[in-house]
Amino acid sequence: MPDTRHALVLLSGGQDSATCLAWALAHFARVETVGFDYGQRHHVELDCRERLRTGMQAMPWPGTLGADHLLHVDVLRELGSSAMIDEVAITLQADGLPNTFVPGRNLLFFTLAAALAYRRGLTVLVGGMSETDYSGYPDCRDNTLKALQVALSLGVDRPLVVETPLMWRDKAATWALAHALGGDALVELIRRDSHTCYLGQRGVLHDWGYGCGQCPACELRARGWRAWAQGNASV
Repeated sequence: MPDTRHALVLLSGGQDSATCLAWALAHFARVETVGFDYGQRHHVELDCRERLRTGMQAMPWPGTLGADHLLHVDVLRELGSSAMIDEVAITLQADGLPNTFVPGRNLLFFTLAAALAYRRGLTVLVGGMSETDYSGYPDCRDNTLKALQVALSLGVDRPLVVETPLMWRDKAATWALAHALGGDALVELIRRDSHTCYLGQRGVLHDWGYGCGQCPACELRARGWRAWAQGNASV
């Protein structure tokens, strides 16, 4: 039997959040989703969200998939330039972080998710952040999100739990988790209908999914697929 708590999954439309949605459906009685339109360069990821939800709704899960919510967060564009938002080359900044880093993005997303969860009677927030295979974003770190869980719970005066099932999994382990949760059908849904490419390209379907094949997000996803596929005879 699933956990009786109700969860809210931060569903971007990417591989990681799609895997987290499946994880939540396997663990919690009811699951809702929230996405954020912040003017991202890879806006096509938002178009993937409904296909992922429809595909997962057709699969048997212990939990029930509930409502979806899309919030507009245009303010992030007003705070400064980023390769995640603007048509600029992806490079490293002076501080060593890639210029795809949008400062405060996950902090804001979780704050809005907590407010939505308060209104909807949800007590678990699920995000696909990981500090195993990632670009070094400080708002993806385990310590950041543990601290945020405390602050959000205090801020809404009710206990909230922030779950990050991918925190200590690399991309190969993320593919493996998807397969363990939903078999070949879930892996294929995520491969075809999720989107991770920073440049928003969906012209070519690679063995690991759609994308330019050259940006950091595509390289991580492709490398993880190859590592997982080598040990999986069904691929």
